[in-house]
Amino acid sequence: MVFGQGTHQYTVEENWWTLPEGWEFGWIPAVAVDSQDRVYVYSRSEHPMVVFDRDGNFIDSWGDDILKDAHGIFVDADDNIYCTERETHVIRKFTTDGELLMTLGTPDVPGAEGEPFNLPTDLALGPDGEMYISDGYGNARVHKYSPDGELIKSWGQPGTGPGEFDLPHCVRVDPRNRLMVADRENNRIQFFTLDGEYIEEWGDLLQPDTIYIDDDDLVYIAELGQRISIMTLDGEVISQWGSERGSTVPGEFFACPHGIWLDSHGDIYVGEVQADARLQKFIRQG
Repeated sequence: MVFGQGTHQYTVEENWWTLPEGWEFGWIPAVAVDSQDRVYVYSRSEHPMVVFDRDGNFIDSWGDDILKDAHGIFVDADDNIYCTERETHVIRKFTTDGELLMTLGTPDVPGAEGEPFNLPTDLALGPDGEMYISDGYGNARVHKYSPDGELIKSWGQPGTGPGEFDLPHCVRVDPRNRLMVADRENNRIQFFTLDGEYIEEWGDLLQPDTIYIDDDDLVYIAELGQRISIMTLDGEVISQWGSERGSTVPGEFFACPHGIWLDSHGDIYVGEVQADARLQKFIRQG
């Protein structure tokens, strides 16, 4: 079966990975791929970070002693790995082999109202290394940090208007230097300048969870409402599959797409929550 439309069509490969004997995946809220096509599966499991090659061969595992509640993941241009820990209220930066480089936030201590962090969701880097963090389940805020971890500014409040959020769930910086914020429960993505000024928004989404932007400036959106959308930077949908009703057919979704990333071949990895071991790989056709 082929999924998607036009120039972006895919076949699905289920259970494409091989775990060490006796290991199992729980929920998989986040997945990312580095410059060497190593796939980082960040899950709510006994082994929270597992690394594979793109063919699914096991490479490494780390973070068992420090990663407690997987939520968001980001890989920068130098292959540093940023893990957003929801329940422990922190963001941690690692090397590819799991050496801890930085921690933002105080572990297990939520910030005061409006202050970092209260159940944060994800992180992205700006063009000068500044960090943007969506925060999240307990706050309705976006925080901007310097590359060395100093808070620069915060914005947002609960609501449905421009610059207001109902669960800011992911942040990404697009090639036009706009900050994209997946405003999940408002079913939209809002766009801001890198200093937090509202620009515009895309609506008609099904609870956007996570955003990935490829080298061709296309935007891939994992939607909690059982759908994947691929869009141009101008908001035109060029490929889409899945629906709110959900489906157990391989290649469709029933456990809520939550994480999305691409490898250098254009193949898509989608992690789902609400069920264990849901990580589908979509192989680009043509």
